[in-house]
Amino acid sequence: MQQAAPATIAPAAAPPRQGGSTGAAGDTVFELACRLSGILVLILLGAIIVGLFMGGLPAFRAFGATFLWSTEWDPVSEVFGAGVSIYGTLVTSVLALLMAVPLAFGIAFFLTELAPDWLRGPVGTAIELLAAVPSIIYGMWGFTVIVPLMATTIQPPIIDTIGEWPLIGPLFSGAPFGTGILTAAIILAIMVLPFIAATMRDVFSTVPPVYKESAYGLGCTTWEVVRNVVVPYTRVSVVGGIMLGLGRALGETMAVTFVIGNANRINTSLFGPGNTIASLVALEFPESPAGSLKLASLLALGFLLFVISFIVLAISRLLLRPKAAGAKRARNA
Repeated sequence: MQQAAPATIAPAAAPPRQGGSTGAAGDTVFELACRLSGILVLILLGAIIVGLFMGGLPAFRAFGATFLWSTEWDPVSEVFGAGVSIYGTLVTSVLALLMAVPLAFGIAFFLTELAPDWLRGPVGTAIELLAAVPSIIYGMWGFTVIVPLMATTIQPPIIDTIGEWPLIGPLFSGAPFGTGILTAAIILAIMVLPFIAATMRDVFSTVPPVYKESAYGLGCTTWEVVRNVVVPYTRVSVVGGIMLGLGRALGETMAVTFVIGNANRINTSLFGPGNTIASLVALEFPESPAGSLKLASLLALGFLLFVISFIVLAISRLLLRPKAAGAKRARNA
């Protein structure tokens, strides 16, 4: 019986070759566009720094280094200092972090370890929506809701009790106006909370499940797993996220302007009014004539705020870098 010859398989047709010159030209254009985009960012950043410094140079020349700690702001006598606004900026931002970080940690801990699957989505979405609320809305809400609540319900009993204590009493003394440094810090804490909570949640989710399962297998509780496994593994990234939240708090303007009281003096009481660099610039800039020493002082304040924010963000980048380098080494291994 004659066997049939095996069928031959025709070779697959080669894909059409694209023009080498067209592809090379496209790559060149794309690379050039990317390079120009990166260079444009550096040019814009440098232009902002140079513009603020040159605009504030007359103030630096007129007042010297004393401009940094002088507490006098007198437009009539044309004597200006940044001490009050720098103090208010740093105090409100630090107080905001002290209130926001524990809440953010609790939210991230709940979403990654305790919340059921059906609840994680809505809560996570709500946290992200808080970050999308405009700052002016926070300021209006703080002025109409938080300020009256502080003046009628919170500040009076604290002033009558803790305000009479030695040592810490001066921090909680004064008249219950509602506005002040503590009120501004509360609004800032609410504003930076979603940023820090979202960062912590994403970082906690990167912990390898085998680490946590091993700890649970040894009999650790949920809190022990978070304290001894999750937090040490993500410590650097968590601190970096907190520093990013601090950078957000340092530059906030309108929400703080509504509730801080806007007084150019340093108050030992947290209930007293004050100002920040951003709020002072927002209030005084429209009334500053061109070429005046007051305008130069406001531009100098803007330069100082830029420097402070840059230092904070640079520290956060340095804190985030070791984690990224360690993860890269782990992938390569």
